[in-house]
Amino acid sequence: MTPSLPVREELCGIEPYGAPQLDVPVLLNVNENPYPPGPSVVADIERSVAEAARGLNRYPDREFLALREALAAYLGHGVTPAQVWAANGSNEVMLHLLQAFGGPGRLALSFAPTYSMYPEYARDTHTGWEVGHREQDFTLDPGRAVALVRERRPHVVLLPSPNNPTGTALPHDVIGLLCEELDQGVLVVDEAYAEFRRAGTPSALELLPAYPNLVVTRTMSKAFALAGARVGYLAAAPEVCDALRVVRLPYHLSAITQAVAGAALRHADELLAAVDRLREERDETVAWLRAQGFDVADSDANFVLFGTFPDRHAVWQGLLDRGVLIREVGPDGWLRVSIGTAAEMAAFREALTTVMKTE
Repeated sequence: MTPSLPVREELCGIEPYGAPQLDVPVLLNVNENPYPPGPSVVADIERSVAEAARGLNRYPDREFLALREALAAYLGHGVTPAQVWAANGSNEVMLHLLQAFGGPGRLALSFAPTYSMYPEYARDTHTGWEVGHREQDFTLDPGRAVALVRERRPHVVLLPSPNNPTGTALPHDVIGLLCEELDQGVLVVDEAYAEFRRAGTPSALELLPAYPNLVVTRTMSKAFALAGARVGYLAAAPEVCDALRVVRLPYHLSAITQAVAGAALRHADELLAAVDRLREERDETVAWLRAQGFDVADSDANFVLFGTFPDRHAVWQGLLDRGVLIREVGPDGWLRVSIGTAAEMAAFREALTTVMKTE
């Protein structure tokens, strides 16, 4: 007989997070970059990893100073290495933030629909969790957002921009108003998809000098095509980074991870060239879906939320049966498709057209 394990009560019966991992021809469900790193990038990564491997008997630089310098240079906007933090994916960056600024008796807040991992970060750090709601077009009403923050006084506000799963970006006025209202809290603007934003859509990095309680998180998983490397990072006031240094595990960023990220940043222009193609494919997908009569959220990301369906699971399953995997996520009746190559998006359009004829 298996003895009873002392699992935390709130974890009992909980399924681990994860999108379906299925072997199908067209994978458009987890917002990956469909274009892998090119030969010159791979060659630099190989050289950099080989060099790091020769010193694997020693612990890595726990302050990852060279990587912080490279990330600061990439971000621009006057960001200094002292303002940069990195970890194993933006997931770990977020966990560090909740460890440092959340915790028992503290509250984290977001506005639904929002990224599905946020409540898990809160749960894992014993932080209270609450959501407000976005408008029908998935934007944030500044007055209502400020009123909720004023009422609940959260210690951490998590706002993806572009929002996942809707693709909606936040204007500067909303960010500024919330930063001003959060006199005892931090506002985290999650810019995991920032490189895909449309022309004229600003980055919250521009607001960092004005708001010491603003944190802007990024990832190398999407635009840099490094989902397998697990590198996330943030820019914030040096005091924020100092707080995260307290809660991180020792040597949390391996020498191999630092080497891979550094090599990728040396080839930023080459890697980001694919972003322009994905933007064009996204905009064409939005236009095509609207022409078919679907409701489509404006997107500044590398995915598109569309609907609405009386039975979205049936549509999702119909696409899967035809070799196209998208994501059943977001508000009821909506589906999300990641932007792939031109051939993959053509397969998606063909499959969706066929499915809708049978519904």
